[in-house]
Amino acid sequence: MNIRIRQAISDSIQAKEKLLNDTRLLEIVEQVTAVCIEAYRQDRKLLFCGNGGSAADAQHLAAELSGRFYYDRPPLFAEALHVNTSFVTAVANDYNYEAVYARMIHAAGRPGDVLFAISTSGNSPNILKAIEAAKECGMIVVGMTGESGGQMRDRCDYLLNMPSSDTPRVQECHMLVGHTICELIEGALFPRTP
Repeated sequence: MNIRIRQAISDSIQAKEKLLNDTRLLEIVEQVTAVCIEAYRQDRKLLFCGNGGSAADAQHLAAELSGRFYYDRPPLFAEALHVNTSFVTAVANDYNYEAVYARMIHAAGRPGDVLFAISTSGNSPNILKAIEAAKECGMIVVGMTGESGGQMRDRCDYLLNMPSSDTPRVQECHMLVGHTICELIEGALFPRTP
């Protein structure tokens, strides 16, 4: 058991080292952060969607922005699109599961808002439909995926494809990058005075 624990930690560290050494990807993180800061300065919002662990990550990151991250400050409009279970289950039942995020984006998305579409494979049908809906609404789309990018690769304005194809490692990198973006947004919009 100890060997497997050490291997999991080592694999996670290796994925993060690849991320750290990927200059292109770090530049995209910086660009995405700037886009989010500008969206908030223009009174826009950030929406997040994902399935399973990616839904949990979506909700986690939205909460960091709408609640607080490092320190007390005014809340920012950020929402994970799956948190209204009555809506999700009604749309899945009355239409289909592929429509659950697209339908909410058509209701809530506005030009200049930012959608974080999270799928480790980049191929989740409801996430692809969400991206399509966001584009129709004039939103900016940030895809968070694994190494290949899947079908999301050519559909997003910004692609944060983590340097791994192992789902747990991809999700760990998503949270690291997501937390970094939250920290930078918070610091830019609400600078602390010394």
